[in-house]
Amino acid sequence: MDLQLTNKTALVTGSTEGIGYAIAKGLLKEGTKVYINGRTQEKIDQSIIQLKKDVPNANVEGIVADFSKVNEVNNLLKNLPEVDILVNNVGIYGDQPFETTNDDTWFHDFEVNVMSGVRLSRHYAPKMKENNWGRIIFLSSESAINIPDDMILYGVTKTAYLGLSRGLAKHLKGTNVTVNAILPGPTWSASNYKNMKKIADEKEISVEEAGVEFVKEKRPSSIVGKFVDADEVANLVVYTASPLSSATTGAALRVDGGVVDTAF
Repeated sequence: MDLQLTNKTALVTGSTEGIGYAIAKGLLKEGTKVYINGRTQEKIDQSIIQLKKDVPNANVEGIVADFSKVNEVNNLLKNLPEVDILVNNVGIYGDQPFETTNDDTWFHDFEVNVMSGVRLSRHYAPKMKENNWGRIIFLSSESAINIPDDMILYGVTKTAYLGLSRGLAKHLKGTNVTVNAILPGPTWSASNYKNMKKIADEKEISVEEAGVEFVKEKRPSSIVGKFVDADEVANLVVYTASPLSSATTGAALRVDGGVVDTAF
């Protein structure tokens, strides 16, 4: 299927590894020019080398920005003033006991997980509206609905993305600019693999078995009962970024392996 993404330009934040990298790779395969993002030039350069191995003739460039620093965000916007597709993927997470997570941590995570998407969308949306075409995609999470008790802060930031994406979609009604949220479930990433490898070594089981045990314990409502691959999440994002998804906007699209226990 031709997703009609040739000659489109995309920015994928937090894309030197994990889901972001898989999204960048998927867009590149469809002929999109992609700007990947990370916090260091070294990491970006390494990822570009790998992307060009994965996708021969990939039209990919990198742009450095730490989204906890407003001046770096402003510099990114100055160097990349316009895109057709914005994928707000960057995010941080971890075990965060509610009683001991202080204000500074809350504000820091909101800067990265929420305000990054606010600032970029505020800049790019008017330009997309002028061009009468654009795609804004927020990587939320099943944790936005199924708030984990050991990562309440993370869940709250992802719930914020649901409200932001729905409101912005309504703000852009009557245009060919769509806004959607993607809700992955437990997904293989570099950090998740590292965590599962540690558990696997301790229990003398395979990493895959450790992943199944984790999902069974922490996400017992999962229907697939395992971690999904980042490419499986990316497939939905790439379609949503394409002209073929023109009737999909203001939606919360789940690729969570069935973790959220509702039919709608």
